[in-house]
Amino acid sequence: MESLNQTLSSYQQWRETLAETVTNFHHWLTDNQLIQAEQELRLFDAVDTLKKDQLTIAFVAEFSRGKTELINALFFAEYGRRLLPSEAGRTTMCPTELLYDRDSNDSYIMLLPIETRASDRSIAQFKHDPVEWSRIRLDTESADQMSQAMNEVVRTDQVPLEKAKNLGFYHQESDPYFQKHGKPPETVEIPHWRHAVISFPHDLLKNGLVVLDTPGLNALGNEPELTINTLPSAQAVLFLLAADTGVTRSDLDIWEHYISSIRKNNVDSCTVVLNKIDTLWDDLKTPDEINASIQRQCQSTAEQLDVPTDTIFPLSAQKALVGKIHKNDELLTASRLPELEAFLSNTIIPARQTIVKNNLIEHIGPMITEQITIQKTQEQDTREQLTELVSIRGKNADVIMHLVNKTQQEQDIYLEHVQIYQGSRRLLQAQGNRLLNTMNIDIIDRLINNTRNEMKNSWTTVGLKRGMESFFDGTHDAMEQTSRQADKTFQLIESTYRKFHEEHGLPELKPKYFNSSAYTTELERLYQEADNFRRSPMTVMAEQQFVIKKFFISLVSHTRNLFYKAEQDAELWLKEVMNPLIQQIKEHKINMEKRLDTLKRISHSRETIDERINQLEIHCSETAKKILLLEKMRGSLTTGSDFSVQKPAQTSPRTANSTAAETA
Repeated sequence: MESLNQTLSSYQQWRETLAETVTNFHHWLTDNQLIQAEQELRLFDAVDTLKKDQLTIAFVAEFSRGKTELINALFFAEYGRRLLPSEAGRTTMCPTELLYDRDSNDSYIMLLPIETRASDRSIAQFKHDPVEWSRIRLDTESADQMSQAMNEVVRTDQVPLEKAKNLGFYHQESDPYFQKHGKPPETVEIPHWRHAVISFPHDLLKNGLVVLDTPGLNALGNEPELTINTLPSAQAVLFLLAADTGVTRSDLDIWEHYISSIRKNNVDSCTVVLNKIDTLWDDLKTPDEINASIQRQCQSTAEQLDVPTDTIFPLSAQKALVGKIHKNDELLTASRLPELEAFLSNTIIPARQTIVKNNLIEHIGPMITEQITIQKTQEQDTREQLTELVSIRGKNADVIMHLVNKTQQEQDIYLEHVQIYQGSRRLLQAQGNRLLNTMNIDIIDRLINNTRNEMKNSWTTVGLKRGMESFFDGTHDAMEQTSRQADKTFQLIESTYRKFHEEHGLPELKPKYFNSSAYTTELERLYQEADNFRRSPMTVMAEQQFVIKKFFISLVSHTRNLFYKAEQDAELWLKEVMNPLIQQIKEHKINMEKRLDTLKRISHSRETIDERINQLEIHCSETAKKILLLEKMRGSLTTGSDFSVQKPAQTSPRTANSTAAETA
C-alpha cells in the first residue's frame, strides 16, 4: 500500500495547507477589522472540517466472500498474521469501523451491545454516549493481544426465540430449520455486539482513512442506517464476490437493494471485487486457459450486475496476504491486489479532493473574492482622488469651492439612498421570514407524528407503503415551497445590489445564492432508499413494528436532520448575504467623507494638498499589497496536487500460473 499511503499523506498535507490558508484569511479580516460574526463561524467550520476530514472505504458483501481477509491484506499484512479474524467459520458479525481517534490518541475497541437495537436511538446517536459502549484497550506492541481482542467482533450468543424476534434476527419465512421441521427453533444464534469501532495507529488511518467492514445481507437489512446514511457517504464502496461461486441470489439481493442506488447517484464510488481467483488456478490448465477462465467470470459478473467489465477487479486476498507476509513478490503480483491498490490511489482520493476543493470554492471563495473587489474599488477611488488633487494644484479658490459643493451634493443624495435602503431591509427581513417558515422544523415534526400514527394504524404492507409515500410527498412539497421562497428572496436582494451599482457606481457584486437543489437531491435519494427499504427481503419478512421503528430511526430522522440543516443554512445565508453590500456602503460613505474633508481643508490652506497626495499614494501602495495577498489566498483554494501514481502492469498469464503451481 506504499502508493496509497503516499497519496493519502499528500492529500493530508494539501488539507493542512488549505486550513492554513483559511486561517490566514480569518486573521486578515480580523487585523483589518472587517470580520463579521457569520463569516467567523463559517471560517471556523471550514478549518474544523478540513482537519477532521476522513476518507471512508466500505467493504460490502455476503458472508464468506473474503472482506475481512482483503482488509487484512490491504492494511495489516506488516503484522505477519491475520490481525482481524477471518479464518473459515469465523466471520465479522457486526459492522466494524477501523479508524484512528486523533482526539484520544489511543488504541482501543469500542463495542455497542446488541440489546441497543430495541432502542429508538440510532448508532450515530449512541456514538455521542460512550457510557453505552464496552471498551477494550489494544496493546499495539503485542500482535497476540490485539488479535485476541479483535476476536470480540465475531462473538455470538444463543438467545431465546422471542428475543431474536424482538431484535429483528429471526424470520420464519427464511429459516431452514422451520422449513425442515415445521416449527421454529427454541434458540437462535445472534451477534453479541451491534457495532464495533476500532481505533488503531496505522499510517493510513492516521492520515484520515476509515475502513468500514459490513456483514452480510441480514445485517444490512437489519441496520438500514448503514445503507441509508453510512454507505452513501463513503468515498468508495467495494462490493465483493467470490470467483468460485459467481453472483449468487443473496449477492444479487445486496447489489439490487443496497448498492445499485448508490452507484446510480455516484457511478465512480462503487467498485466490484471478484475475490478468490486462486480457486481458478489449476496446474492442469495452461496460463492462457486460467486467465480466460478468470476473464469469463468477470464478463459474466459484469452482465449480471450491468456494469462495465473494466470496473471489476479480480484478485486473491488470501494469496496477497501470504505474499506480503512472506515478501513473495511473484505471489503478490499473481494475486492482482496491486491493481486494486493503484485504483484506490488514482481514483478515490482525487475524487475526494475535488469534493473538498469545490466545497471551499463555493463557501470560502466568494468571501475572498468580495474582499478583493472591495479592495480594488478602494484602490480605484484612491487613484481618482489622487488625479483630482493633482489636477487642482494651482487652481483658484472658486474652482475648489465648486468641487466642495458638488461633492457635498453627491454625499447628500447618497445618504438619502442609504436611508431608503434601511427601509428595504425591513422588506427583506419579512421575505426572509417567509423563507424560514417553509422549512420550520415544527412543521416537519407534525408531519412525522401524523406519519407515525398512520403507519401504526395500518395492518398491511400497502398501508405501510402509503404512509412512507405520504411522508415524502409532504417533505417534497415543503422543499418546493422553500425553493420558490428562496428565489423570491434572492431577487429582492439582487435588485438592492443592482440599485447601488447603477446609481452610485459601487462595484458590481453578485450576492450569494441560496441553492436548495442539494437538499432536493438528497430528499430524492432518501425517497429511493425508502422504496428500497420497503422492498428489501429483510423488511418484507420482519415484524410490522420493527419495520416502523427502523424506518423512523434511519429514514425519517435523516430527513428531519436534512430540514434542520437547511433551516440553519438559510438563517446563516440571510445573516451574511447583505454583508458585502453593507461593507461597500460603509466604505463608500467613509471615502466620500474623507474626500469632502480634504477639499474643505485645501480650500482654507493650499499647504495640505501635497501632504494629502502623499497619504493617498501610500494608501494606494498598501491596498495593492492587500489585493496581491488576497489573490494568492484565493489561488491556493483552487489549485490541487496531482496524486496519481502509475498503475501496475497487468499480470502475465505465465506468472499467475507458475505462482499458483508453487503455492500448490
